[in-house]
Amino acid sequence: MTTISLYNAGKRYFQEWIFRHLNYTFESGKSYAITGPNGSGKSTLLQVIAGAMELSEGKLNYMENHTVLPAEKIYTRISYCAPYLELVEEMTLAEFLQFHHTCKPFLPGLTITQIMEACELTKAARKPIRYFSSGMKQRVKLAQAVFSDTAAVFLDEPCTNLDKEGLEWYHALVRNYCMNRIIIISSNDEAEYAFCQYEIAMASLKP
Repeated sequence: MTTISLYNAGKRYFQEWIFRHLNYTFESGKSYAITGPNGSGKSTLLQVIAGAMELSEGKLNYMENHTVLPAEKIYTRISYCAPYLELVEEMTLAEFLQFHHTCKPFLPGLTITQIMEACELTKAARKPIRYFSSGMKQRVKLAQAVFSDTAAVFLDEPCTNLDKEGLEWYHALVRNYCMNRIIIISSNDEAEYAFCQYEIAMASLKP
């Protein structure tokens, strides 16, 4: 059982508070959406929860089986996908997935071949990623997050550059591989988070 808890959490840039006095706990097996228009602070909150950005005030706790996880270990238990994160485009798909696996192992029992098949990218296994379409690159970004053996999956605008078929693939991916973990999605598109059980509206967090 994993929980991520925010206690009286706040983040500001210069004199403007993005959110403040936030108390919230995320739990394994539950899905959450962070919603709001562009510029409302969705990605900022997601990065704070992921431990990639420091709070201006308050506290963030990761717990596994009622034991607090040290801050330096948090990155091993989370995976992250966002449009602004880059792939190693000089590598082929097979090389990139192998490289990623050495840094953050994939879910038990899954081979790189199976992951490429699940992404419908087997034919591109030996193709350098720099030659992929934007939709193919997004599939790779989602794959490296969803297939990593982590307790929490963070997805920022996960369907960027995906077409209708890609959207359906994304929903199947989440349904098949994420539902026993913490999944948090930052988005202003309901099609990306319609399955989420809980919603955190950024407008409600403004001081």
